[in-house]
Amino acid sequence: MHRITVSRSSRKLPGRFEDLVAMLAPRAIRDEIDYENTIEMLDRLTSLPRPTKGQEQYLETLSVLVEAYEADRHAIEVDDLSPIQVLKHLLDSHHMNASQLGEMLGNRSLGSKILRGRRELSKSHLRVLAKRFNVDPGLFI
Repeated sequence: MHRITVSRSSRKLPGRFEDLVAMLAPRAIRDEIDYENTIEMLDRLTSLPRPTKGQEQYLETLSVLVEAYEADRHAIEVDDLSPIQVLKHLLDSHHMNASQLGEMLGNRSLGSKILRGRRELSKSHLRVLAKRFNVDPGLFI
């Protein structure tokens, strides 16, 4: 698969959905190259000051494809993981570290303690994590 460079030059993007499809056909994202091409087009579309209806429809179509790819790529089998392993996976997939976890929970040093098993997650921590990662709080119990 080849990388398609979506030019960021001053050349305008087509306004019609069909013309955008001719530039980059919306299809299932199967690898990093497809993903990068689609993200590049999304970046370009979201930077438009006043997108046309066709551009908005195309943006929505590509967004659905990216969401599906990201959900599949970050899917894990949680039944075999401990709550801490699930948390570590979520942090990794969101490019977060222990300090950022601690900041999210209200105390920077707390993240490291939780990940090492020296501190348990409280009910308020469970709510914060569930909301931040859009998961069921039961994953962390």
